[in-house]
Amino acid sequence: MKRAFATIFIVLSCLLCINALQAQELQCDVRVNSNKVAGSDKTIYQNLQTSLYEFINNTKFTEINFRQAEKIECSMLVDVTSREGNYFTAEINLALRRPVYKSNYSTPMFNYIDRRFYFEYMDGQPLDFNPNTYISNLTSTIGFYVYLFLGLDFDSFSPYGGDPFFAIAETIANAAPQEAGTENGWNSTGRQNRYAIISEINNQTYRPLRQFIYDYNRQGLDVMAENPQQGREAILGALVNLQNVYERNSMSYFLQLLIESKRDEIIQIFSQGEMKIRTEASNIMKTIDPSQSSRYDAMLQNTGF
Repeated sequence: MKRAFATIFIVLSCLLCINALQAQELQCDVRVNSNKVAGSDKTIYQNLQTSLYEFINNTKFTEINFRQAEKIECSMLVDVTSREGNYFTAEINLALRRPVYKSNYSTPMFNYIDRRFYFEYMDGQPLDFNPNTYISNLTSTIGFYVYLFLGLDFDSFSPYGGDPFFAIAETIANAAPQEAGTENGWNSTGRQNRYAIISEINNQTYRPLRQFIYDYNRQGLDVMAENPQQGREAILGALVNLQNVYERNSMSYFLQLLIESKRDEIIQIFSQGEMKIRTEASNIMKTIDPSQSSRYDAMLQNTGF
């Protein structure tokens, strides 16, 4: 697969400028919801949705040429909660998916709600973006998640293949303003925000979480169509990476997000197969996700294969 052979230098130019070209990387469903905001004129929200869709889907964020079938599947729902003139408060519902080899199934890679999205937007304004320079919170936040998605996707096809994209996401986070006494999603003192996510991803201490992404998806899910037993064994091995990080820091935010994104799928995978493997998987998940222990116990109730 093309992503497995990507190297760091192919995206260095992304740090210099971003140009709107064709053959883009993402196929993203973009929605803007304004139902929580008073007022009957919805034109500005419709225009914002169109602008965001075009920015995300029509901008070329790397030098890699993606065929249509290779585009990364994702969605972003901007749920506006309040507006004062040109200033908006919103949440972003983010979802990243990855197709599984030899199946019609797409696995959830990242499901997250960013509840701290504040931005200024004038109807019809161009959405300018440069990862080195903070131009607006609107494009910096969206650009950050684009590179996060790229990094996660490439990590799933080759070990640490997302390095260059995560580096750019961190550049975006570092360029964003720090606002003392407030939580704008970028503050380095925040424990559950954009800055915290990318800091952990690029921290060597949490490297096993990224190994988990590769082992779980490429070594596990991608072989299950041909060899379910081998796939489950690989996924069980991947879960050990989560346990290792949990033992170092049970409060790891990126660990929590990975568990939340994969929980339902893990339960489904280990509700079948050899009981020994299922029991080991259940014990690991009950250790690292104790609030959901009863759900992991339920994985062992089905005695069939």
